[in-house]
Amino acid sequence: MTETSLPLQTEAEAPVKGGTSTFNRVAKYTLVRTFALFVTVVIGVYITVLIANMGGEVDKIRKAQILEGIALQVGLNPENRFLTAEEKQALIADMVRIEEERLGLDQPFLIRSFRYLRNALTLDLGRAHDLISDKGSRLVSNILLERLPHTLVLFATANLFIFFAGVFAALFLSRRYGSFLDRITIAAAPTSAAPPWFYGIFLILIFAAVLGLLPFGGAIGTPPPTNNWEYLLSLLRHMILPVTAVVISSIFLTIYSWRTFFLIYSSEDYVEMAKAKGLSSGDIERRYVLRPTLPAIITSFAFTLIYMWQGAIITETVFNWPGLGRLYFSAISSFDVPVIVGLAVIFAYLLAITVFLLDIIYALVDPRVKVGGESRAE
Repeated sequence: MTETSLPLQTEAEAPVKGGTSTFNRVAKYTLVRTFALFVTVVIGVYITVLIANMGGEVDKIRKAQILEGIALQVGLNPENRFLTAEEKQALIADMVRIEEERLGLDQPFLIRSFRYLRNALTLDLGRAHDLISDKGSRLVSNILLERLPHTLVLFATANLFIFFAGVFAALFLSRRYGSFLDRITIAAAPTSAAPPWFYGIFLILIFAAVLGLLPFGGAIGTPPPTNNWEYLLSLLRHMILPVTAVVISSIFLTIYSWRTFFLIYSSEDYVEMAKAKGLSSGDIERRYVLRPTLPAIITSFAFTLIYMWQGAIITETVFNWPGLGRLYFSAISSFDVPVIVGLAVIFAYLLAITVFLLDIIYALVDPRVKVGGESRAE
Protein backbone atom coordinates (compact mmCIF):
# COMPACT_ATOMS: atom_id res chain seq x y z
CA MET A 1 0.00 0.00 0.00
CA THR A 2 1.42 3.36 -1.00
CA GLU A 3 1.72 6.28 1.32
CA THR A 4 -0.88 8.25 -0.64
CA SER A 5 -3.50 5.52 -0.16
CA LEU A 6 -3.61 6.02 3.63
CA PRO A 7 -6.72 7.82 4.88
CA LEU A 8 -6.12 11.45 5.63
CA GLN A 9 -7.16 13.05 8.91
CA THR A 10 -7.55 16.78 9.20
CA GLU A 11 -6.41 18.64 12.31
CA ALA A 12 -10.01 19.48 13.16
CA GLU A 13 -11.06 15.81 13.21
CA ALA A 14 -8.54 14.61 15.81
CA PRO A 15 -9.77 16.60 18.81
CA VAL A 16 -13.37 15.75 17.94
CA LYS A 17 -12.62 12.05 18.08
CA GLY A 18 -10.61 12.47 21.25
CA GLY A 19 -13.39 14.49 22.85
CA THR A 20 -15.98 11.90 21.83
CA SER A 21 -13.84 9.14 23.30
CA THR A 22 -13.48 11.02 26.58
CA PHE A 23 -17.22 11.70 26.69
CA ASN A 24 -17.96 8.02 26.11
CA ARG A 25 -15.62 6.98 28.90
CA VAL A 26 -17.17 9.45 31.33
CA ALA A 27 -20.70 8.42 30.33
CA LYS A 28 -19.86 4.73 30.71
CA TYR A 29 -18.21 5.35 34.08
CA THR A 30 -21.24 7.34 35.26
CA LEU A 31 -23.67 4.62 34.21
CA VAL A 32 -21.61 1.87 35.84
CA ARG A 33 -21.28 3.81 39.12
CA THR A 34 -24.98 4.68 39.12
CA PHE A 35 -25.94 1.04 38.56
CA ALA A 36 -23.52 -0.17 41.26
CA LEU A 37 -24.83 2.35 43.80
CA PHE A 38 -28.44 1.50 42.92
CA VAL A 39 -27.78 -2.21 43.46
CA THR A 40 -26.15 -1.37 46.81
CA VAL A 41 -29.19 0.67 47.85
CA VAL A 42 -31.57 -2.12 46.80
CA ILE A 43 -29.66 -4.75 48.78
CA GLY A 44 -29.36 -2.50 51.83
CA VAL A 45 -33.05 -1.58 51.83
CA TYR A 46 -34.15 -5.19 51.34
CA ILE A 47 -31.96 -6.33 54.24
CA THR A 48 -33.56 -3.57 56.32
CA VAL A 49 -37.02 -4.83 55.33
CA LEU A 50 -36.09 -8.37 56.42
CA ILE A 51 -34.54 -7.24 59.70
CA ALA A 52 -37.35 -4.78 60.53
CA ASN A 53 -39.91 -7.55 59.98
CA MET A 54 -37.67 -10.08 61.79
CA GLY A 55 -38.01 -12.42 58.82
CA GLY A 56 -41.81 -12.44 59.14
CA GLU A 57 -42.06 -12.72 62.93
CA VAL A 58 -43.58 -9.24 63.12
CA ASP A 59 -46.53 -10.60 61.11
CA LYS A 60 -47.28 -13.04 63.91
CA ILE A 61 -47.16 -10.20 66.44
CA ARG A 62 -49.51 -8.07 64.35
CA LYS A 63 -51.92 -10.97 63.83
CA ALA A 64 -52.00 -11.56 67.59
CA GLN A 65 -52.67 -7.84 68.16
CA ILE A 66 -55.48 -7.89 65.60
CA LEU A 67 -57.05 -10.95 67.21
CA GLU A 68 -56.81 -9.44 70.69
CA GLY A 69 -58.27 -6.10 69.58
CA ILE A 70 -61.17 -7.63 67.67
CA ALA A 71 -61.95 -10.10 70.48
CA LEU A 72 -62.07 -7.20 72.93
CA GLN A 73 -64.25 -5.18 70.54
CA VAL A 74 -66.71 -8.05 70.07
CA GLY A 75 -66.84 -8.77 73.78
CA LEU A 76 -67.60 -5.13 74.68
CA ASN A 77 -70.25 -4.67 72.02
CA PRO A 78 -73.68 -4.92 73.73
CA GLU A 79 -75.27 -6.18 70.51
CA ASN A 80 -73.25 -9.41 70.80
CA ARG A 81 -74.24 -10.33 74.36
CA PHE A 82 -76.90 -12.78 73.23
CA LEU A 83 -74.59 -14.63 70.83
CA THR A 84 -73.38 -18.08 71.75
CA ALA A 85 -69.69 -18.79 72.23
CA GLU A 86 -69.51 -20.50 68.83
CA GLU A 87 -71.19 -17.55 67.12
CA LYS A 88 -68.81 -15.11 68.80
CA GLN A 89 -65.81 -17.18 67.70
CA ALA A 90 -67.15 -17.29 64.13
CA LEU A 91 -67.73 -13.51 64.16
CA ILE A 92 -64.24 -12.86 65.53
CA ALA A 93 -62.66 -15.18 62.93
CA ASP A 94 -64.54 -13.47 60.11
CA MET A 95 -63.53 -9.97 61.28
CA VAL A 96 -59.91 -11.08 61.73
CA ARG A 97 -59.87 -12.51 58.21
CA ILE A 98 -61.21 -9.25 56.74
CA GLU A 99 -58.65 -7.15 58.65
CA GLU A 100 -55.76 -9.41 57.64
CA GLU A 101 -56.84 -9.22 53.99
CA ARG A 102 -57.03 -5.43 54.25
CA LEU A 103 -53.47 -5.27 55.61
CA GLY A 104 -52.17 -7.94 53.23
CA LEU A 105 -51.28 -10.31 56.05
CA ASP A 106 -53.03 -13.17 54.27
CA GLN A 107 -50.17 -13.31 51.74
CA PRO A 108 -46.76 -14.95 52.36
CA PHE A 109 -44.16 -12.63 53.83
CA LEU A 110 -41.69 -13.29 51.00
CA ILE A 111 -44.12 -11.85 48.45
CA ARG A 112 -44.94 -8.86 50.60
CA SER A 113 -41.25 -8.21 51.32
CA PHE A 114 -40.67 -7.44 47.64
CA ARG A 115 -43.70 -5.17 47.65
CA TYR A 116 -42.24 -3.38 50.67
CA LEU A 117 -38.98 -3.04 48.74
CA ARG A 118 -40.71 -1.58 45.66
CA ASN A 119 -42.66 0.93 47.74
CA ALA A 120 -39.56 1.95 49.69
CA LEU A 121 -37.45 2.50 46.56
CA THR A 122 -40.19 4.65 45.01
CA LEU A 123 -40.51 6.58 48.32
CA ASP A 124 -44.07 5.34 48.78
CA LEU A 125 -43.54 5.04 52.52
CA GLY A 126 -47.17 4.36 53.39
CA ARG A 127 -48.75 4.71 56.83
CA ALA A 128 -47.29 3.98 60.24
CA HIS A 129 -48.77 1.16 62.30
CA ASP A 130 -48.70 2.87 65.71
CA LEU A 131 -46.78 6.16 65.58
CA ILE A 132 -48.44 9.42 64.65
CA SER A 133 -47.21 12.95 64.06
CA ASP A 134 -47.98 15.78 66.47
CA LYS A 135 -50.73 16.85 64.07
CA GLY A 136 -52.32 13.39 64.13
CA SER A 137 -51.12 12.11 60.76
CA ARG A 138 -50.13 8.46 60.28
CA LEU A 139 -48.35 9.07 56.97
CA VAL A 140 -44.70 8.10 57.38
CA SER A 141 -43.60 11.02 55.19
CA ASN A 142 -45.40 13.50 57.47
CA ILE A 143 -43.89 11.91 60.59
CA LEU A 144 -40.37 12.11 59.13
CA LEU A 145 -40.77 15.68 57.91
CA GLU A 146 -42.01 16.73 61.34
CA ARG A 147 -38.95 15.30 63.14
CA LEU A 148 -36.34 16.15 60.50
CA PRO A 149 -35.93 19.91 61.28
CA HIS A 150 -35.11 19.18 64.94
CA THR A 151 -32.38 16.69 64.00
CA LEU A 152 -30.94 19.02 61.36
CA VAL A 153 -30.75 22.08 63.59
CA LEU A 154 -29.09 20.15 66.42
CA PHE A 155 -26.57 18.03 64.53
CA ALA A 156 -25.86 20.63 61.84
CA THR A 157 -24.79 23.05 64.55
CA ALA A 158 -22.66 20.47 66.35
CA ASN A 159 -21.10 18.68 63.36
CA LEU A 160 -20.33 21.79 61.32
CA PHE A 161 -18.68 23.36 64.36
CA ILE A 162 -16.63 20.18 64.91
CA PHE A 163 -15.57 20.05 61.26
CA PHE A 164 -14.48 23.67 60.77
CA ALA A 165 -13.06 24.11 64.27
CA GLY A 166 -11.20 20.82 63.90
CA VAL A 167 -9.62 21.71 60.56
CA PHE A 168 -8.55 25.23 61.54
CA ALA A 169 -7.32 24.18 64.99
CA ALA A 170 -5.36 21.31 63.40
CA LEU A 171 -3.70 23.70 60.96
CA PHE A 172 -2.82 25.97 63.86
CA LEU A 173 -1.30 23.10 65.87
CA SER A 174 0.56 21.65 62.87
CA ARG A 175 2.58 24.89 62.81
CA ARG A 176 3.28 24.54 66.53
CA TYR A 177 4.27 20.92 66.85
CA GLY A 178 5.27 20.05 70.42
CA SER A 179 3.82 23.20 71.96
CA PHE A 180 1.80 23.26 75.19
CA LEU A 181 -1.52 23.39 73.30
CA ASP A 182 -0.38 20.53 71.09
CA ARG A 183 0.37 18.36 74.12
CA ILE A 184 -2.98 19.23 75.69
CA THR A 185 -4.80 18.17 72.50
CA ILE A 186 -2.94 14.86 72.40
CA ALA A 187 -3.76 14.23 76.06
CA ALA A 188 -7.46 15.08 75.55
CA ALA A 189 -7.90 12.94 72.40
CA PRO A 190 -8.90 9.76 74.36
CA THR A 191 -11.96 11.61 75.72
CA SER A 192 -13.57 10.95 72.34
CA ALA A 193 -13.83 7.28 73.26
CA ALA A 194 -17.02 8.11 75.19
CA PRO A 195 -20.25 8.73 73.21
CA PRO A 196 -22.19 12.02 73.40
CA TRP A 197 -24.92 10.64 75.68
CA PHE A 198 -22.27 9.75 78.29
CA TYR A 199 -21.25 13.39 78.59
CA GLY A 200 -24.88 14.40 78.25
CA ILE A 201 -25.83 12.63 81.48
CA PHE A 202 -23.15 14.54 83.43
CA LEU A 203 -24.03 17.85 81.77
CA ILE A 204 -27.70 17.40 82.68
CA LEU A 205 -26.75 16.45 86.24
CA ILE A 206 -24.49 19.49 86.72
CA PHE A 207 -26.16 22.31 84.78
CA ALA A 208 -29.83 21.26 85.04
CA ALA A 209 -30.23 19.26 88.24
CA VAL A 210 -27.62 20.90 90.52
CA LEU A 211 -27.16 24.44 89.19
CA GLY A 212 -30.57 24.80 87.55
CA LEU A 213 -29.13 26.99 84.80
CA LEU A 214 -30.39 25.03 81.79
CA PRO A 215 -33.40 22.81 81.01
CA PHE A 216 -33.28 19.04 81.43
CA GLY A 217 -34.29 18.31 77.86
CA GLY A 218 -36.71 18.88 75.03
CA ALA A 219 -36.44 21.34 72.18
CA ILE A 220 -38.80 24.09 73.33
CA GLY A 221 -40.05 25.30 76.69
CA THR A 222 -43.54 24.57 77.99
CA PRO A 223 -45.83 26.16 76.98
CA PRO A 224 -44.25 26.91 73.60
CA PRO A 225 -43.55 30.64 73.10
CA THR A 226 -45.80 32.37 70.58
CA ASN A 227 -43.33 35.13 69.77
CA ASN A 228 -40.73 34.18 67.13
CA TRP A 229 -37.79 35.69 69.01
CA GLU A 230 -38.80 34.03 72.26
CA TYR A 231 -39.22 30.73 70.38
CA LEU A 232 -35.72 31.06 68.91
CA LEU A 233 -34.18 31.93 72.28
CA SER A 234 -35.92 28.96 73.89
CA LEU A 235 -34.64 26.66 71.14
CA LEU A 236 -31.06 27.95 71.52
CA ARG A 237 -31.23 27.52 75.29
CA HIS A 238 -32.38 23.91 74.94
CA MET A 239 -29.64 23.22 72.36
CA ILE A 240 -26.74 24.19 74.62
CA LEU A 241 -26.39 20.90 76.50
CA PRO A 242 -26.87 18.43 73.59
CA VAL A 243 -24.58 20.43 71.27
CA THR A 244 -21.94 20.64 74.00
CA ALA A 245 -22.16 16.88 74.59
CA VAL A 246 -21.70 16.11 70.87
CA VAL A 247 -18.81 18.55 70.54
CA ILE A 248 -16.95 17.26 73.62
CA SER A 249 -17.24 13.68 72.41
CA SER A 250 -15.56 14.39 69.06
CA ILE A 251 -13.66 17.66 68.91
CA PHE A 252 -10.31 16.62 70.42
CA LEU A 253 -9.96 13.43 68.38
CA THR A 254 -10.95 15.35 65.24
CA ILE A 255 -8.29 17.99 65.88
CA TYR A 256 -5.69 15.33 66.69
CA SER A 257 -6.48 13.34 63.50
CA TRP A 258 -6.33 16.35 61.18
CA ARG A 259 -3.26 17.70 62.93
CA THR A 260 -1.43 14.40 62.33
CA PHE A 261 -2.63 14.40 58.73
CA PHE A 262 -1.34 17.92 58.09
CA LEU A 263 1.99 17.13 59.78
CA ILE A 264 2.56 14.25 57.36
CA TYR A 265 2.20 16.54 54.35
CA SER A 266 4.11 19.37 56.04
CA SER A 267 7.19 17.13 56.28
CA GLU A 268 7.34 16.36 52.53
CA ASP A 269 10.45 17.39 50.55
CA TYR A 270 8.55 19.80 48.31
CA VAL A 271 7.37 21.70 51.40
CA GLU A 272 10.96 22.08 52.60
CA MET A 273 11.91 23.30 49.14
CA ALA A 274 9.08 25.83 49.22
CA LYS A 275 10.35 27.09 52.58
CA ALA A 276 13.85 27.39 51.13
CA LYS A 277 12.47 29.51 48.29
CA GLY A 278 11.11 31.95 50.85
CA LEU A 279 7.37 31.33 50.39
CA SER A 280 5.16 32.55 53.22
CA SER A 281 3.60 30.05 55.61
CA GLY A 282 0.14 30.92 54.28
CA ASP A 283 1.14 30.15 50.68
CA ILE A 284 2.79 26.90 51.75
CA GLU A 285 -0.33 25.79 53.62
CA ARG A 286 -2.67 26.63 50.75
CA ARG A 287 -0.55 25.22 47.90
CA TYR A 288 1.40 22.36 49.45
CA VAL A 289 -0.58 21.20 52.48
CA LEU A 290 -4.26 21.91 51.90
CA ARG A 291 -4.20 21.14 48.17
CA PRO A 292 -3.08 17.48 48.45
CA THR A 293 -5.37 16.93 51.46
CA LEU A 294 -8.38 18.47 49.71
CA PRO A 295 -9.96 15.10 48.70
CA ALA A 296 -9.85 13.92 52.31
CA ILE A 297 -11.31 17.22 53.54
CA ILE A 298 -14.12 17.02 50.97
CA THR A 299 -14.89 13.44 51.98
CA SER A 300 -15.03 14.37 55.65
CA PHE A 301 -17.28 17.35 54.94
CA ALA A 302 -19.62 15.27 52.75
CA PHE A 303 -20.10 12.66 55.43
CA THR A 304 -20.54 15.42 57.99
CA LEU A 305 -23.57 16.52 55.95
CA ILE A 306 -24.86 12.94 55.97
CA TYR A 307 -24.49 12.66 59.75
CA MET A 308 -26.66 15.75 60.15
CA TRP A 309 -29.62 13.79 58.73
CA GLN A 310 -28.92 10.62 60.68
CA GLY A 311 -29.51 11.75 64.23
CA ALA A 312 -28.40 9.77 67.29
CA ILE A 313 -30.79 7.37 69.00
CA ILE A 314 -29.43 7.37 72.56
CA THR A 315 -28.32 11.02 72.59
CA GLU A 316 -31.73 12.28 71.48
CA THR A 317 -33.43 9.97 73.96
CA VAL A 318 -31.27 11.20 76.86
CA PHE A 319 -32.05 14.84 76.03
CA ASN A 320 -35.67 14.09 75.09
CA TRP A 321 -34.94 15.71 71.74
CA PRO A 322 -37.80 15.17 69.23
CA GLY A 323 -35.60 14.21 66.25
CA LEU A 324 -35.12 11.27 63.90
CA GLY A 325 -32.95 9.36 66.36
CA ARG A 326 -35.66 9.32 69.02
CA LEU A 327 -38.19 8.45 66.33
CA TYR A 328 -36.03 5.47 65.35
CA PHE A 329 -36.05 4.30 68.98
CA SER A 330 -39.84 4.63 69.19
CA ALA A 331 -40.33 2.80 65.89
CA ILE A 332 -38.07 -0.09 66.96
CA SER A 333 -39.78 -0.34 70.34
CA SER A 334 -43.25 -0.59 68.76
CA PHE A 335 -42.21 -2.74 65.74
CA ASP A 336 -43.42 0.06 63.43
CA VAL A 337 -41.90 -1.36 60.24
CA PRO A 338 -42.97 1.40 57.78
CA VAL A 339 -41.23 4.07 59.89
CA ILE A 340 -38.06 1.96 60.28
CA VAL A 341 -37.89 1.24 56.54
CA GLY A 342 -38.65 4.89 55.71
CA LEU A 343 -35.76 6.12 57.86
CA ALA A 344 -33.42 3.52 56.36
CA VAL A 345 -34.29 4.22 52.73
CA ILE A 346 -33.90 8.00 53.13
CA PHE A 347 -30.47 7.51 54.67
CA ALA A 348 -29.51 4.97 51.96
CA TYR A 349 -30.44 7.39 49.17
CA LEU A 350 -28.54 10.24 50.82
CA LEU A 351 -25.46 8.06 51.24
CA ALA A 352 -25.57 6.84 47.63
CA ILE A 353 -25.99 10.36 46.24
CA THR A 354 -23.11 11.61 48.40
CA VAL A 355 -20.77 8.83 47.24
CA PHE A 356 -21.73 9.51 43.60
CA LEU A 357 -21.06 13.24 43.92
CA LEU A 358 -17.76 12.54 45.70
CA ASP A 359 -16.59 10.50 42.71
CA ILE A 360 -17.25 13.45 40.42
CA ILE A 361 -15.65 15.98 42.78
CA TYR A 362 -12.56 13.81 43.18
CA ALA A 363 -12.09 13.76 39.41
CA LEU A 364 -12.23 17.57 39.40
CA VAL A 365 -9.88 18.29 42.30
CA ASP A 366 -7.39 15.43 41.99
CA PRO A 367 -5.84 14.59 38.59
CA ARG A 368 -4.65 11.23 39.92
CA VAL A 369 -8.24 9.95 40.15
CA LYS A 370 -9.14 7.74 37.18
CA VAL A 371 -12.41 8.18 35.35
CA GLY A 372 -13.42 5.45 32.97
CA GLY A 373 -10.07 3.72 33.27
CA GLU A 374 -7.92 6.74 32.38
CA SER A 375 -6.62 9.48 34.66
CA ARG A 376 -7.06 13.16 33.93
CA ALA A 377 -3.32 13.56 33.93
CA GLU A 378 -3.16 11.38 30.81
